[in-house]
Amino acid sequence: MPGRLLELHVENFRSLRDVTIPLGPLTVLVGPNGVGKSNVLKVFDFLAAIIRTDLQPALDERGGFDEVAFWGGEKPPTSMVIHLKADWTTHASTKAPDEYSLTIRRRSQPSNRDAYTLSRQESFAFKRTQGRGRRITVSGGEARVTATRAGRESDDGSFGIQRLSSGLSTLPRLGRSDGGEEVARVADRLSSFRVFDVDVTAARQPTRARSIRAGSLDSHAENLAAFLVQLSTDDHLWELLTRDARRILPQLEAIEFEQVGGYADRLAVVLKERGLRRPTPLADASFGTVRLLGLLAMLYDPYPPALTCVEEIDHGLHPQALELIVERLREASERTQLIVATHSPALVDRLKPDEFIVCDRDESGASIIPALTPEEIEEIVAETGDQPLGELWFSGVFGGDLTEDEL
Repeated sequence: MPGRLLELHVENFRSLRDVTIPLGPLTVLVGPNGVGKSNVLKVFDFLAAIIRTDLQPALDERGGFDEVAFWGGEKPPTSMVIHLKADWTTHASTKAPDEYSLTIRRRSQPSNRDAYTLSRQESFAFKRTQGRGRRITVSGGEARVTATRAGRESDDGSFGIQRLSSGLSTLPRLGRSDGGEEVARVADRLSSFRVFDVDVTAARQPTRARSIRAGSLDSHAENLAAFLVQLSTDDHLWELLTRDARRILPQLEAIEFEQVGGYADRLAVVLKERGLRRPTPLADASFGTVRLLGLLAMLYDPYPPALTCVEEIDHGLHPQALELIVERLREASERTQLIVATHSPALVDRLKPDEFIVCDRDESGASIIPALTPEEIEEIVAETGDQPLGELWFSGVFGGDLTEDEL
């Protein structure tokens, strides 16, 4: 896998008051509803939206700064921070990572408490060559390029930038010598981030033949039929996917495609099932079946984005399906970095201690992520012997325990 995110630090974004989260190839966020798992995924959706539309439209789409910022505490926050460490660019490493930081500040108008102005500061830091680094800082209407070598900095000039325009969407236009290539790579990785959550109603729909093209599965699997048709042209991948589907759905014999209503340009997914004299259209399949096929399609995507986040991956799935899903997550994490949210003890049972992060929440509504360090988890596991991880979490040993109404 060509580089990955190493760490996420967030301040005052929704429930993420002040969290620093280490990220591996596969990171599973474990916790009950309302502790902030989904908000971690929303950070990446927000960053991707900034590149697609710029900073102000991305905020407006989410209701503005006050809707996105932390709601707890006695006073509303005046700033929001997102900081990433990664090893995406050519000379980056875990010891000398790429770093991107975004700070959005809110300043109230003295004459009107409900009115405010926003400002942003950004910083990109990366290695250009062995021993040399470069930092680009954006503040107000100016972007400044600074070279670093042996701990010393030298000013390589500055240029104008619109006051609320994000460097993620603007700085890739820089020349190669100023760091445009590295910024473009960071922006490309961030813009490809996908928060995946199957919209079962949309995923059931047939596809038009002209919609079948090379590309990734949409974030809500709206193009599931088209994507499955495309995937079926690869005999090896298709055999693996259908084998997995049959493993979870014992009555399933094959996944096929049929013309809809005699229209040659419309194809629907149909399931051939044992004992039935006619195939079952995906439109009539169960919620869990549609969601399973959407997840398998995502996990077998041959050209995935740099990062895929999955909301409540266990939702609608039989516990027996979870062992297979965890196996495929590990395999897919060799091609795309994965961050997954769950509140299923049965899924946690199938994880390794270094694959999951326990999420909790304090009395002010702020998320505590991680609630335990990896060392603390290892120590608890060693003390409790062979007790399944899901049972340890469910019993409250790890914190973030479930209540009965969340099962």
